[in-house]
Amino acid sequence: MHNGFIRIAAAAPTVKVADVGFNLDGIKSKLMELESSRVELAVFPEMSLTAYTCGDLFHNSALLDAAAKALIDLRDYSKNLNVHFAVGLPVRHAGALYNCAAFIRNGKVDLVSKSYIPNYNEFYERRWWRPLPSGSCEAVEICGETFEMTSGRIFRSHGTLVGIEICEDLWVPIPPSCRLAMAGAQIILNLSASDDLIGKYKYLTSLLQQQSARCLCAYAYAGAGWGESSTDLTFDGKAIICENGSVLRANHRWNPADNTSIADVDIQALERDRIHMTTFADCASTECKGITIESSSIDSSTCDNTRQNIESDSTSRTLLRNIDPHPFVPAGSEAIHERCEEIINIQVAALAKRLDAICCHTLTVGISGGLDSTLALLIAVRTFDRLGLDRKGIIGVTMPGFGTTDRTHSNAVDLMGHLGVTSREINIGAAVKQHFKDIGHNPENHDVTYENSQARQRTMLLMDIANQTGGIVLGTGDLSELALGWATYNGDHMSMYGVNAGVPKTLVKYLVNYFASEAPEKSEVRRCLLDIIDTPISPELIPADSDGNIRQKTEDLVGPYELHDFFLYYMLRYGFTPERIYLLARNAFTKDEYSDETITHWLSVFMRRFFNQQFKRSCLPDGPKVGSVCLSPRGDWRMPSDASSTLWRQDF
Repeated sequence: MHNGFIRIAAAAPTVKVADVGFNLDGIKSKLMELESSRVELAVFPEMSLTAYTCGDLFHNSALLDAAAKALIDLRDYSKNLNVHFAVGLPVRHAGALYNCAAFIRNGKVDLVSKSYIPNYNEFYERRWWRPLPSGSCEAVEICGETFEMTSGRIFRSHGTLVGIEICEDLWVPIPPSCRLAMAGAQIILNLSASDDLIGKYKYLTSLLQQQSARCLCAYAYAGAGWGESSTDLTFDGKAIICENGSVLRANHRWNPADNTSIADVDIQALERDRIHMTTFADCASTECKGITIESSSIDSSTCDNTRQNIESDSTSRTLLRNIDPHPFVPAGSEAIHERCEEIINIQVAALAKRLDAICCHTLTVGISGGLDSTLALLIAVRTFDRLGLDRKGIIGVTMPGFGTTDRTHSNAVDLMGHLGVTSREINIGAAVKQHFKDIGHNPENHDVTYENSQARQRTMLLMDIANQTGGIVLGTGDLSELALGWATYNGDHMSMYGVNAGVPKTLVKYLVNYFASEAPEKSEVRRCLLDIIDTPISPELIPADSDGNIRQKTEDLVGPYELHDFFLYYMLRYGFTPERIYLLARNAFTKDEYSDETITHWLSVFMRRFFNQQFKRSCLPDGPKVGSVCLSPRGDWRMPSDASSTLWRQDF
């Protein structure tokens, strides 16, 4: 493994029915390809040494003897390989035949028998195979040597724990992989020979995703393909790798030239989720009876010649998996639309419940002409519409200050007017100047006091207007600002309900764009929303430049939000170390986008701010969780405000 990743493969090379020599050569050739790709663990299809569709030839000694000899050949061939792999073959034992996977590692062979033998529809396997009861261990003689044949055993491979099941085992109500995973297996290999039917591939893919999610594991599936008999069935050659509910890699089936999928599986992420999901271990304590883990790891000293080719600096390793630079934003316009609709419904339902619970028909929200306050206003409007309340009960307040530009002010006023809410304007300049005089602050000194005095003045006005009108203040701050502490304590940090608290900054503009797409094409609402999306992110607390343009840009001060949201996701969702987050960021972003030094710098800033600003999150207003990452002190994130950040910053 490298930094918690292990490279695995599912392969379905071309076979010839009952031609063991041809199939053996195909497996060896594929193993050499996998070795050159630095694959560490691989799975081949069910009966990959003989082909699956041999029928009654499985009862012929010539075929069985050839398969046995091929197993010994592969065992010896594996001694100088780094890759560990599973192949399928028939095994004779005690007057019966068993459908087995041979797990081969550096000259060692372990046999795993298929647990469930299908005998319905097109399957007639009971004619040839006998199931091995769960938890069984039999001594099997092959070519004069003795091997163990088991069901319910976990094997060690390259620092991971591996479980094996065969085809039908996955389709039963309680697959063996459930108990194997609960007993510790992080990777499940499935040797399969499932024929293809209309709609079956989609169903199977969903099944693999769900099983990998339920078991919090990686699942590598290799299905029989080109060369299998087409007498009654057709096999498409599936090679699919899933991890915790997602498909990492899937080949283009029906194409014998595209018969392999390779991916880097994140073992560290899987282990973190198992620890975090406390019910996983609770279920394991009652369910995974009869599962054993082999006692010692495999001696891999014979493959030193292969390992010399592996990069010594694992942080420079290019990962064979997609690392999304925007983990909070789904890929594809349809997925984005669906995600936005779901988040908006969560926000609206949450706010509606709060208003209903306190019998409140008015709320106050500060409108700056920026993304966050725009989203809060749009959610408020939709909530009032859903509750059948008059939009005039929404009191939007624009509060121009020393840094307010004409662009943001105009957008704020225009948007409120076109949405039909109550619009108020209070210029805070005079009040803040009086405050500066009261506390003895030089207004030419544009320091943190200069900025925060404006933010707190605005919050005080909103709170007092809410009291005046019998309503509540709707907060506008988003998840990314909470993570960085980019909010004035007891200023914009405070409200009666924080409707955007679970929404990261990289997603806010998509939500606003969703509302824009719903507005009539040439409407003023759409025009305003699109211009707001194009406006640079800024708190507008420092006066504009000589041309009236925004001078204070948030991302120049705290760093790019797409980087910070990336750091936030992997810090909270998986609890990764800074070193590992850097590795992922280096694989997600090109060097043209961000240099090594840029990523390192802003990662250090993120860690420093995340720890130092926890005190602001410890007293957050209520607000809805919308995704897997949340910073509510009452929900997902409980952290002392004075925790040390040393461990997270010592590498910078």
